[in-house]
Amino acid sequence: MTEHQLYTAHHTLKTFAGFLRYTEEIKELGITRCEFIVNDGTMVYYDTQGFRARSGDMYQPLMIADPSSAAKLERAVFLHMAGQLDFPALCRLAAGAGVENWVIDINRMLCIYYDQAGAKMLTEPIMQFSYA
Repeated sequence: MTEHQLYTAHHTLKTFAGFLRYTEEIKELGITRCEFIVNDGTMVYYDTQGFRARSGDMYQPLMIADPSSAAKLERAVFLHMAGQLDFPALCRLAAGAGVENWVIDINRMLCIYYDQAGAKMLTEPIMQFSYA
């Protein structure tokens, strides 16, 4: 696994379908967990061997709302999964809902969203597809 491979996978994130392909790609690269920082779009990758890589910022910094709103987050995630929001729009709405970061747990196939206090706001299963 190389940082270039992670960078390439990270920059394909535009739609929910892209997210599903992305999770498959990074799993094949040996990644077990990633943390997405909503403020600037940075992704931190982890594998079982202790490898840690950090992507560059994806966009200009976003203001994270306080207090957080799980209801606003659930709506944004629903719209994204329905194909009505691209990834940048999801990030903006997540920031507006007070999301500090989310963790993609590749082993458990879960996406877990956290607010600025570190409280869990939402846990969503990641659907698995085969693109063969």
